[in-house]
Amino acid sequence: MHGFRARLDYILKHNYVINRVFNWTASSFMKVWGRFVPMDEKMVIFSGHTRKYNDSPRTLYEYMLTHPEKFGQYKCVWALEDPEHVDVPGNPIKVKSDTLKYFKYTLMAKYWVTCVNIERSLHYKKKNCRYLNTWHGTAFKHIGNDAGVRKDYDFSSMDYFCYASEYEKKVYMNAFRTREDAMIPTGLPRNDELYSVTPDEIKNIKERLGLPLDKKIILYAPTWRESTDNGKTCAIKPPIDTEKWEAELKDDYIVLFRMHAYTNKLLGLKFNDILRDYSVYPNVNDLFKVADILISDYSASMSDYAILERPVLCFTYDYEQYRDERGLYLDYSTDMPSGILRTEDDVLNYIKAMDYEKECEKTRVMIKEKLIHLGGHATATCLVKLFER
Repeated sequence: MHGFRARLDYILKHNYVINRVFNWTASSFMKVWGRFVPMDEKMVIFSGHTRKYNDSPRTLYEYMLTHPEKFGQYKCVWALEDPEHVDVPGNPIKVKSDTLKYFKYTLMAKYWVTCVNIERSLHYKKKNCRYLNTWHGTAFKHIGNDAGVRKDYDFSSMDYFCYASEYEKKVYMNAFRTREDAMIPTGLPRNDELYSVTPDEIKNIKERLGLPLDKKIILYAPTWRESTDNGKTCAIKPPIDTEKWEAELKDDYIVLFRMHAYTNKLLGLKFNDILRDYSVYPNVNDLFKVADILISDYSASMSDYAILERPVLCFTYDYEQYRDERGLYLDYSTDMPSGILRTEDDVLNYIKAMDYEKECEKTRVMIKEKLIHLGGHATATCLVKLFER
C-alpha cells in the first residue's frame, strides 16, 4: 500500500492534467460533504512530515499536553501513516492519513496544524477553520512553484505560516503564494530546543546512543534525489569509499549517516564501527546536538544545525546537475561556508585541514545570521497565534 501511495503521489505531482482533474473533482466533493459535517470548535488535527508523529506538529502537541491549564479543553486528532503501531502520548484520536475518516476529521476540526499540508493540495477549507503551517525547513533547493514540476501551489488559505528570516519569507511567498499577512516570524517550533543545548545533555545523548566520549562526531545527512523510475524508488548513491573514510578518520571521528525520509533505497554504502547508520533514529535533533560537524548537500538540515554554530560542509558531488535540473536559491561557491566539495577527497582533506573555530564563525555569519536568525520561542508564539480570540 505504501508503494502504491508513493506511486500515486508521484503521478499527481508530475502529470499536470491528471493532477488538475483529480484536484477539481476531489475538492468539489469535499466542499459538498463539508456542508453536512458540523465543525467541532475544540478539535485540533495534527499532521507531521511523511505522515509520522514528528516535526513541529509533535512539538506543538506535546507543549499543549504539558500545559493543560491552557489547552486541556481541546480534543486532539493525529493523522498517521500507521496509527495502530504508533504510540502517541495523551491518548489523542489517531486516524490513518488520507482515508475517508481522515478527511472527515479535517472537515470537523476547527484547527489544522501541519508542517506540510492538511488538505493534500485540495481546496475545501472551511471559512472559520484556522490553519497553521510551520513548514519543515529552510529551502536551499527550489520548492513549490519554483521547482518546475508544478505551478499550482497555492497556500493562500493558510492563516499562519512560519518563517525564520526574510530570505525564507521571500521564498515561501513566491513558491507557495502564501499571503504576507499570514507570515509569522517565529522559526520552527521543533528547533526551539537547539537554542539551549548543554554539555551534560550532549554527554547523556552520546551515552544513550553508545557513542564514544573521546571522539568527535560527524553527521552526514544528504537530502533525497528525484526518482529515476517513475516513483517506484527514491534512491541515493553517495560516492563514498567506506574503507577510505575508516582509514582517514578512525583515530578521531565517528560518522553518523542519516538518510532523508523520502529516500527508500541506499546504494553503495557499507556500515561499520566508524560509519554508522542512524536513518531510523526518531529524533534528528539529538544527532545535531552530538555532532561536531555536519556534512550535507541541499538539505534544510544545514540551517537547523547552524543554530548550534558548528561547521557545515557541503558535499555536493552532483552540484551542476542538481542546480540545472532541480534549481538552487544560492550559489554554493560563494554563499556556503565550505564552498563546493565535489569528491570524498575534498571532504576528507577539508576536515583534516579545518580551523574549527573559524569554521564555526563562518556558519554563524553565512547561514545562521542570513537564513535562520529568528527562533528560540516558536512553540509558544505559534500556539498564541493559533488560539487567540
